Amino acid sequence: MGRFLALAIVIIGVASPALGDGEVNSLITASDRLRLAEFNSTRLVALREAEAGDAEDLAVLKIALAGEPLNFDDFDPAGAWTCRVIKLGGLLPLTVYAKFRCTISEDGKGWLLNKTTGSQRTTGYFYQESGTRLIYLGSGYVQGETPKPYGAGPEFDQVAYAERLAEQWIVLQFPKPYYESHMDILVLER
Repeated sequence: MGRFLALAIVIIGVASPALGDGEVNSLITASDRLRLAEFNSTRLVALREAEAGDAEDLAVLKIALAGEPLNFDDFDPAGAWTCRVIKLGGLLPLTVYAKFRCTISEDGKGWLLNKTTGSQRTTGYFYQESGTRLIYLGSGYVQGETPKPYGAGPEFDQVAYAERLAEQWIVLQFPKPYYESHMDILVLER
Protein backbone atom coordinates (compact mmCIF):
# COMPACT_ATOMS: atom_id res chain seq x y z
CA MET A 1 0.00 0.00 0.00
CA GLY A 2 1.40 3.38 -0.99
CA ARG A 3 2.17 6.05 1.58
CA PHE A 4 -0.46 8.38 0.09
CA LEU A 5 -3.17 5.73 0.34
CA ALA A 6 -2.19 4.93 3.92
CA LEU A 7 -2.46 8.63 4.79
CA ALA A 8 -5.86 8.80 3.10
CA ILE A 9 -7.13 5.86 5.14
CA VAL A 10 -6.14 7.66 8.33
CA ILE A 11 -7.82 10.89 7.16
CA ILE A 12 -11.03 9.04 6.20
CA GLY A 13 -11.31 7.26 9.50
CA VAL A 14 -14.74 5.79 10.10
CA ALA A 15 -16.88 8.75 9.13
CA SER A 16 -20.52 7.84 8.93
CA PRO A 17 -22.22 8.43 5.59
CA ALA A 18 -25.54 9.06 7.36
CA LEU A 19 -27.31 12.19 6.24
CA GLY A 20 -28.16 14.94 8.65
CA ASP A 21 -31.71 16.01 9.27
CA GLY A 22 -33.21 18.67 7.08
CA GLU A 23 -34.15 19.55 3.57
CA VAL A 24 -31.44 17.41 1.95
CA ASN A 25 -33.30 14.25 3.00
CA SER A 26 -36.35 15.22 0.97
CA LEU A 27 -34.29 16.27 -2.08
CA ILE A 28 -31.57 13.65 -2.50
CA THR A 29 -32.23 10.87 -4.98
CA ALA A 30 -31.98 7.22 -3.98
CA SER A 31 -28.96 6.71 -6.24
CA ASP A 32 -27.13 9.70 -4.73
CA ARG A 33 -27.96 8.51 -1.23
CA LEU A 34 -26.31 5.19 -2.18
CA ARG A 35 -23.25 6.98 -3.60
CA LEU A 36 -22.78 8.77 -0.26
CA ALA A 37 -23.32 5.53 1.66
CA GLU A 38 -20.45 3.98 -0.35
CA PHE A 39 -18.27 7.10 -0.15
CA ASN A 40 -15.42 5.66 1.93
CA SER A 41 -14.98 2.47 -0.11
CA THR A 42 -15.26 4.41 -3.39
CA ARG A 43 -12.66 6.90 -2.19
CA LEU A 44 -10.19 4.17 -1.24
CA VAL A 45 -10.49 2.52 -4.67
CA ALA A 46 -10.08 5.88 -6.41
CA LEU A 47 -7.03 6.82 -4.33
CA ARG A 48 -5.46 3.41 -4.93
CA GLU A 49 -5.85 3.86 -8.70
CA ALA A 50 -4.58 7.44 -8.51
CA GLU A 51 -1.27 6.21 -7.07
CA ALA A 52 -0.32 5.11 -10.61
CA GLY A 53 -0.58 8.74 -11.77
CA ASP A 54 2.12 11.23 -12.61
CA ALA A 55 4.25 12.40 -9.64
CA GLU A 56 3.38 16.09 -10.20
CA ASP A 57 -0.34 15.29 -10.31
CA LEU A 58 0.00 13.19 -7.14
CA ALA A 59 1.59 16.17 -5.41
CA VAL A 60 -1.39 18.37 -6.40
CA LEU A 61 -3.81 15.72 -5.11
CA LYS A 62 -1.95 15.42 -1.81
CA ILE A 63 -2.11 19.18 -1.27
CA ALA A 64 -5.81 19.23 -2.22
CA LEU A 65 -6.69 16.70 0.47
CA ALA A 66 -4.37 17.95 3.22
CA GLY A 67 -5.72 19.56 6.36
CA GLU A 68 -8.29 18.98 9.04
CA PRO A 69 -11.91 20.02 8.41
CA LEU A 70 -12.75 23.47 9.74
CA ASN A 71 -16.17 24.55 10.90
CA PHE A 72 -18.49 26.27 8.43
CA ASP A 73 -20.20 28.26 11.20
CA ASP A 74 -19.64 32.01 10.77
CA PHE A 75 -17.93 31.39 7.43
CA ASP A 76 -19.05 33.42 4.42
CA PRO A 77 -18.19 31.62 1.16
CA ALA A 78 -19.90 34.18 -1.09
CA GLY A 79 -17.76 35.51 -3.89
CA ALA A 80 -15.32 34.46 -6.57
CA TRP A 81 -13.15 31.37 -6.26
CA THR A 82 -10.57 29.64 -8.40
CA CYS A 83 -11.43 25.99 -8.79
CA ARG A 84 -9.65 22.90 -10.08
CA VAL A 85 -11.06 19.53 -11.05
CA ILE A 86 -9.11 16.36 -10.23
CA LYS A 87 -10.32 13.00 -11.57
CA LEU A 88 -9.26 9.80 -9.82
CA GLY A 89 -9.42 6.30 -11.31
CA GLY A 90 -11.58 5.04 -14.11
CA LEU A 91 -10.37 5.81 -17.62
CA LEU A 92 -7.04 7.19 -16.35
CA PRO A 93 -5.34 6.82 -12.96
CA LEU A 94 -5.23 10.55 -12.23
CA THR A 95 -6.03 13.70 -14.19
CA VAL A 96 -5.46 17.21 -12.83
CA TYR A 97 -7.02 20.05 -14.80
CA ALA A 98 -5.99 23.69 -14.98
CA LYS A 99 -7.66 26.17 -12.67
CA PHE A 100 -11.04 27.58 -13.65
CA ARG A 101 -13.45 30.08 -12.07
CA CYS A 102 -16.31 29.33 -9.71
CA THR A 103 -18.64 31.50 -7.68
CA ILE A 104 -20.66 30.92 -4.55
CA SER A 105 -23.64 33.15 -3.91
CA GLU A 106 -26.51 33.31 -1.44
CA ASP A 107 -29.79 33.45 -3.37
CA GLY A 108 -32.32 33.08 -0.55
CA LYS A 109 -32.38 29.27 -0.86
CA GLY A 110 -28.84 28.85 0.42
CA TRP A 111 -25.29 28.75 -0.86
CA LEU A 112 -25.30 28.26 -4.64
CA LEU A 113 -22.14 27.04 -6.40
CA ASN A 114 -21.54 27.75 -10.08
CA LYS A 115 -18.48 26.62 -12.06
CA THR A 116 -18.39 29.41 -14.64
CA THR A 117 -15.49 28.45 -16.94
CA GLY A 118 -14.28 25.27 -18.60
CA SER A 119 -16.24 22.88 -20.79
CA GLN A 120 -17.63 20.77 -17.92
CA ARG A 121 -19.70 22.80 -15.46
CA THR A 122 -21.72 22.32 -12.30
CA THR A 123 -24.36 24.27 -10.45
CA GLY A 124 -26.04 23.36 -7.19
CA TYR A 125 -26.65 23.94 -3.50
CA PHE A 126 -24.91 23.03 -0.25
CA TYR A 127 -26.77 21.44 2.67
CA GLN A 128 -25.36 21.06 6.17
CA GLU A 129 -24.59 17.55 7.37
CA SER A 130 -22.47 18.66 10.33
CA GLY A 131 -20.50 21.70 11.42
CA THR A 132 -17.54 20.60 9.31
CA ARG A 133 -19.15 18.79 6.39
CA LEU A 134 -21.72 19.83 3.81
CA ILE A 135 -23.56 17.84 1.16
CA TYR A 136 -23.59 19.28 -2.35
CA LEU A 137 -26.51 18.44 -4.65
CA GLY A 138 -25.94 19.77 -8.14
CA SER A 139 -26.32 19.31 -11.84
CA GLY A 140 -23.48 18.71 -14.27
CA TYR A 141 -23.68 20.14 -17.75
CA VAL A 142 -21.53 21.13 -20.71
CA GLN A 143 -20.71 24.74 -21.57
CA GLY A 144 -23.41 26.19 -23.80
CA GLU A 145 -26.16 23.94 -22.42
CA THR A 146 -28.82 24.94 -19.92
CA PRO A 147 -28.33 23.00 -16.68
CA LYS A 148 -31.08 20.58 -15.73
CA PRO A 149 -32.52 20.80 -12.22
CA TYR A 150 -31.16 18.39 -9.64
CA GLY A 151 -33.15 15.15 -9.86
CA ALA A 152 -33.33 15.20 -13.69
CA GLY A 153 -31.46 11.90 -13.97
CA PRO A 154 -28.19 10.15 -13.13
CA GLU A 155 -26.34 11.56 -16.13
CA PHE A 156 -26.88 15.09 -14.75
CA ASP A 157 -27.22 14.67 -10.96
CA GLN A 158 -24.14 15.28 -8.86
CA VAL A 159 -23.56 14.63 -5.18
CA ALA A 160 -20.50 15.44 -3.10
CA TYR A 161 -19.24 15.87 0.41
CA ALA A 162 -17.72 19.33 0.92
CA GLU A 163 -15.19 20.20 3.61
CA ARG A 164 -13.27 23.38 4.35
CA LEU A 165 -9.70 22.13 4.79
CA ALA A 166 -8.09 25.56 5.23
CA GLU A 167 -9.31 29.09 5.87
CA GLN A 168 -10.14 29.75 2.19
CA TRP A 169 -10.05 26.21 0.78
CA ILE A 170 -13.15 24.05 0.14
CA VAL A 171 -12.87 20.54 -1.26
CA LEU A 172 -15.84 18.75 -2.83
CA GLN A 173 -15.49 15.00 -3.35
CA PHE A 174 -17.91 13.43 -5.84
CA PRO A 175 -18.11 9.62 -5.45
CA LYS A 176 -18.91 7.56 -8.55
CA PRO A 177 -19.61 10.36 -11.02
CA TYR A 178 -21.61 9.27 -14.07
CA TYR A 179 -18.73 9.90 -16.49
CA GLU A 180 -15.05 8.94 -16.73
CA SER A 181 -13.73 8.45 -13.19
CA HIS A 182 -14.33 6.73 -9.85
CA MET A 183 -14.15 10.03 -7.98
CA ASP A 184 -14.02 13.68 -8.96
CA ILE A 185 -12.64 16.34 -6.66
CA LEU A 186 -13.37 20.05 -7.04
CA VAL A 187 -10.96 22.24 -5.10
CA LEU A 188 -12.05 25.83 -4.47
CA GLU A 189 -9.55 28.40 -3.22
CA ARG A 190 -9.32 32.16 -2.78
